[in-house]
Amino acid sequence: MPRRRPTLPASSTEPVPDAFAGADEILPFASGVADCAAGIADAADIEAVAGHARSARLLAIALHQAGAGAALVTGTLSRLNDLVTERILILLQARFRLPPTRWCWLGLGSEGRLEQTLATDQDNGLLFSASDDGEARELRERFLPFAREVNRALAACGFPECRGEVMGGNPRWCLSRQEWHARFTSWVRTPEPEALLNASIFFDFRALAGDLALAADMRRDLACLTRDNEIFLRMMTANALAAPPPLSRLRGFVTEPDSGGAIDLKKSGSRIFVDAARIFSLGGDNAESATERRLRDAARDGFISHGDALASVRAFRLLQDMRLEAQVAAADEVAANRVVPDRLHSFDRQLLVEALRQAGRLQLALKLRFHGDA
Repeated sequence: MPRRRPTLPASSTEPVPDAFAGADEILPFASGVADCAAGIADAADIEAVAGHARSARLLAIALHQAGAGAALVTGTLSRLNDLVTERILILLQARFRLPPTRWCWLGLGSEGRLEQTLATDQDNGLLFSASDDGEARELRERFLPFAREVNRALAACGFPECRGEVMGGNPRWCLSRQEWHARFTSWVRTPEPEALLNASIFFDFRALAGDLALAADMRRDLACLTRDNEIFLRMMTANALAAPPPLSRLRGFVTEPDSGGAIDLKKSGSRIFVDAARIFSLGGDNAESATERRLRDAARDGFISHGDALASVRAFRLLQDMRLEAQVAAADEVAANRVVPDRLHSFDRQLLVEALRQAGRLQLALKLRFHGDA
């Protein structure tokens, strides 16, 4: 794998330049981010990479506290985490005799969308080229020891292994392009609950290192499967609508039992925008994985108005900002994405209400377009 110098996060979240406008106090962090990126690229071993990964998270916290905004913070952190993964792959590749075939490492979920926050585990996979099923089996056996070591190294760098084992070291997710295509085809043609859950993770993929063209080809394959597939998109929409915004006309915020009056800003907030944007992307001519770009492209493709796209981007950013604030203050994993609305200032509480109302409007647009009723 050829080594390249790190490029600083011209993130695919698109609005990064605006995030710096009028915020001179944030600019000094640019040199720190550049130094961290260079340190990762020059790290001689996994322990050194882990140290720089910790520095990346501290930089993200500092950026958030300086008012950088969620788009810049998550984009910067995701790009630095990309470099961490790339350096691990380079270091470990020298220890293994990998087969001479095309391959790439895939980031999935929030990593695939360039939306990683401070509390994140691993979601990844490995994609390789094979001529037939027999060769795919042989190549997988050669790639798996390498992929498992990559997963262990990422865990040592602060990215816990996925509890659901959605990782490249799992044989289920170390696949040839033909095998990935078969999985995607099965999920699209038989959209059962497990398939819909997998779609919410695996369809947000992005190549982090290796032969990036392999992932681009797979993205085109996926678009052919989902574009204009009304049955699949209807089922995806029904699944997304099963988690409405936690608002009630009579009681204000709707909180879960035994939650202490808290709402989950990820499950009941930002995920609504992520899910809707993904469905619009799968139903249109959109090769993007980032939520904000997907929302803007949904307006371009006529699924929502430009005003709703802009309002949804702003609401999504607000929820991401609040998630980052909760994660900085969190004492444990349970609290990492939770907020108690009654403890918020009245101004912040009203902003949260409006963001969740916009989530409801977005779900209504999704329902009208793909579910056939209102």
